[in-house]
This record gives sequence, structure tokens and C-alpha cells, in this order.
Amino acid sequence: MRGAALLLTSCVVVFLLLSFSRAARQGQDIRCGACRALVDEMEWTISQVDPKKMIQTGSFRINPDGSQSIREVPLARSEGNLLDLMESVCERMEDYGERTDPSTNRKSYVRVKSRTGEALDLSEAALDSRATSSLKFACETIVEHHEDEIIEFFAHETDNVKDKLCSKRTDLCDHALNIPHDEL
Repeated sequence: MRGAALLLTSCVVVFLLLSFSRAARQGQDIRCGACRALVDEMEWTISQVDPKKMIQTGSFRINPDGSQSIREVPLARSEGNLLDLMESVCERMEDYGERTDPSTNRKSYVRVKSRTGEALDLSEAALDSRATSSLKFACETIVEHHEDEIIEFFAHETDNVKDKLCSKRTDLCDHALNIPHDEL
């Protein structure tokens, strides 16, 4: 009797540990997916702004020597424009679906609605409103907690922002080396 109780307790503990491990991995998958989707959406939106449009930034006060500390920066990468973009970027998480890698069972998130109206391959994507709302919530949390880092990366046109922001700076993607790098 005592042996059966010990065996049952051991099985329950193993089951709980496996469940916790799976839930933690799913939580990380959704945070990583939200970060990568956020970067995709920000990069695409920035690319749609005319690169010739400039905005003046700095102080409009006159220095003692009669000069002003004003500089021109591209509008697309100005702090004000980036803040505006970050206010609405998470709304576009509704355009993403969930995809599960059959070999690793890790989840990733792919765009299921085209920006230009062209057909997309949706054969591997699952459309699930719970996953979409979780992705949107994760995106909003990332924007709230990492606003300064997002602005810093996008203001300076850093190459490979996905890996640098989502893996190295924020540690949202610990498995980024296993995620294929897509081209825009």
C-alpha cells in the first residue's frame, strides 16, 4: 500500500513538472513571437515613410553664441514617429497565426493577412483567437517594459534588430539561433 502511494505521488510530481515546463516554454514562445512580430511590423511601417522627409529635433533655444542646437533626422526614425508607431503596432498582432514546428514542437507566429493584398501560404498556420489575443497582450507588455530599447534600436537603424533586441537585449528569445531569419 505504501509503495503504491509513493509511486502515485512520484507520477503526479513528474506530471506537474512536465506541465510546468511545457507552460513555461509556451510562454517563452509567445513572448519571442510577439517580439519578432513587433520588429517586423515596425520595420515595415518605417519602410513605408518617405526617406526624404526630415524633422528638426533638439532645442529651439538660442545659445549664448547665437546658435541653436537643432539637427535634422529622418522622420521615419524620429523618436516622436517611433512612439506613434508603438501605440498601434500591437493591434496588428491580429494579422498573425500560430505555427508549430513538427520537429521541436516550438510555436512561432506568421503573418496570415497580406499587407499588399497578395495571397499568403496559410497551410502551416493555425488561426486561433486565444493565440492572437495572447500575442497581442505579449506585444503590449514588451512595448511597455522595453520602450526605451525599442526606440534606441529603431532610431539608429541597427542591422538584425530581431536578434539584437529580442535575444541579446531583452532575452525574450533564448532559442533565436534556431529560428530562420526571414528577409523583408
